[in-house]
Amino acid sequence: MEMKQPGQINAENKEFTDECHTIMNAVSDTLYVVGGKWKLMIIIAMARGNNRFSELQKQVKGISARVLSSELKELELNGFIVKKVSVGYPVLIEYELLPYSHTLEELVGAMTRWGIQHRAKIKSERSSGGKRE
Repeated sequence: MEMKQPGQINAENKEFTDECHTIMNAVSDTLYVVGGKWKLMIIIAMARGNNRFSELQKQVKGISARVLSSELKELELNGFIVKKVSVGYPVLIEYELLPYSHTLEELVGAMTRWGIQHRAKIKSERSSGGKRE
């Protein structure tokens, strides 16, 4: 589905097609599973070898313990991570990425490229007095 620029709306075809509904449902599902401020940040931190709760809280700047705990549970429910508890003293709790988490690599790559591009655009506009390109 091609995204139209403002002013390019085709007056005869304002109805959503099956393709539009499919795309919107897919994006909605994606945002439901990995949306929000923290989930992808947690996965990125884990991919860099941070597997313990305290390490994750330190690497994911600004996340509270309560929110981190909740996000880890949701990531576990959606099959991205597994919580491993070792028996003994002291009890060691670690989180591990499951192979399914690798399905997010393309998404994270696209978001990274777009974020870098967007930040450069905003910096450029601010330094040139707000002129749009």
